[in-house]
Amino acid sequence: MKNEYKNILVPVDYSSITKELALKAAEIAIRNNGRIDLLNVINTNFSFTFGAMDGNQITYTVNDHLKTLKKLASSIKQETGFTNIHIHVRFGNPKNVIAFDFPKEYHNDLIMIGNKSKKRTPTLLGSVASFVNLYAPCDVMTVKPKTKE
Repeated sequence: MKNEYKNILVPVDYSSITKELALKAAEIAIRNNGRIDLLNVINTNFSFTFGAMDGNQITYTVNDHLKTLKKLASSIKQETGFTNIHIHVRFGNPKNVIAFDFPKEYHNDLIMIGNKSKKRTPTLLGSVASFVNLYAPCDVMTVKPKTKE
């Protein structure tokens, strides 16, 4: 059976695997005439709370993340010629947003997530990737970096 993934979610955290992950997603999207949703989730669990930031700070934070995502999308478009790339920023718990909220809203049929766990133990994935792999409503592909962080 051949899977054709049309709506690919690529959660990014700007680590060293981010561009490699987005390029692999572009390859799949090109083959399937699909789309890519680049998503950054600003973790509200421990980074800050809305009560501690005023509206200007929240706007600045979102705009800063959007700017970085636009650069990534532009780089992917330039290197692959693929243009159906959409960028998104969300606030919340990354595990829940990536595994539940975003795929439900955007009908993603594949989540491509980086495996960047720095642990030298037998665990396979980082905590967010593990959670997404277990609970997402769609297929999940983990991508290992070519180079170690």
